[in-house]
Amino acid sequence: MSEQSPRVGDGTRSVHAGRPPAEAYSPSLPGPAFVAHYHLPGEPIGPYTYGRDENPTWSRLEEAISGLESPDVPAQTVTFASGMAAVSAVLLAQVRSGDTVVLPSDCYQTTRALQQRLESYGVRVRLAPTGGDAQLDVLDGARLLWIETPSNPGLDVCDIRRLADAAHSAGALVAVDNTLSTPLGQRPLELGADFAVASGTKALSGHGDLLLGYVTVRDAELAASVRLWRKTVGAIPGPMEAWLAHRSLATLHLRVDRQQRNALALASALSQREEVTGLRYPGLPTDPAHQVATSQMRNFGPVVSFVLPGRDHAERFLAALRMTGEATSFGSVLSTAERRARWGGDAVPGGFIRFSVGVEDAQDIVADVLQALDAAK
Repeated sequence: MSEQSPRVGDGTRSVHAGRPPAEAYSPSLPGPAFVAHYHLPGEPIGPYTYGRDENPTWSRLEEAISGLESPDVPAQTVTFASGMAAVSAVLLAQVRSGDTVVLPSDCYQTTRALQQRLESYGVRVRLAPTGGDAQLDVLDGARLLWIETPSNPGLDVCDIRRLADAAHSAGALVAVDNTLSTPLGQRPLELGADFAVASGTKALSGHGDLLLGYVTVRDAELAASVRLWRKTVGAIPGPMEAWLAHRSLATLHLRVDRQQRNALALASALSQREEVTGLRYPGLPTDPAHQVATSQMRNFGPVVSFVLPGRDHAERFLAALRMTGEATSFGSVLSTAERRARWGGDAVPGGFIRFSVGVEDAQDIVADVLQALDAAK
């Protein structure tokens, strides 16, 4: 949609985002451009000069994501080969030896694993949990604050605006991992963040069939630094993956709305089970983070977490599921679940389950889970 278009709803924006103006006898979304080099008469002034620098398929997807993450203020998006490529680009492009980075102690474990790499470059890393806005206490002298809300896998929530304001007052940049929520759930840039970062592998593309990441910023210099990082390390998305992700955006609003309603139904059912403890879903009115979540989120995402009585009990539960697959990702149209502690790296009990709710009928998801809980006793 053009920048001159009137403000429209998220559904309309998702369907039309990044698509070119209608042209007679042309597809509404041109196919992927498989290209390594371009014909370059004269000076190489672009816009397309080499396949590692730019690709028209990326450009359309990046325009689309920018319109979702920042519909009212112009923004730039840089897409990557994976979510971790996007995370690494922000962290490693913005800090230098002697700088301090604040990371959530309970964030995605591979993001947290970058601590060792950062410290090997002479960067100091401080850790604090997401809940209770605990990162406020360790901002002094920081160059970059990394926020992940809701956190993965524990689903704690922090106040983005409060943390961003405090970080900027302390002279720090702010990046928010928006993977779990998607831009239809919350918009970090509108809440004061400098970077909105996400794995498009998850709910954004939503079909479990591609790897993708992105960074969206409003500041042109920050965008240029992230784009230069992509160019020099070569962490570029494939054109087919970029096209598939763009195609999938047309159903994003339908998928996340259905997943939220299904997740709430599942969380409500789980809250009635005696063997279930540690139940977390920000959309559940009884969740400890519900008040903060409702102040900044429009959609609470597809993930429900809970704890069963030990490793063996959890394994019996997973094995008894009939419709729900075991997988380590989330956000797919298919319901999936895993015993998160099997990977190590997360401070979770052996019976901790991360359940990603799909778009199947809610009553079928709940019935599958309840029969599996009964079978696991």
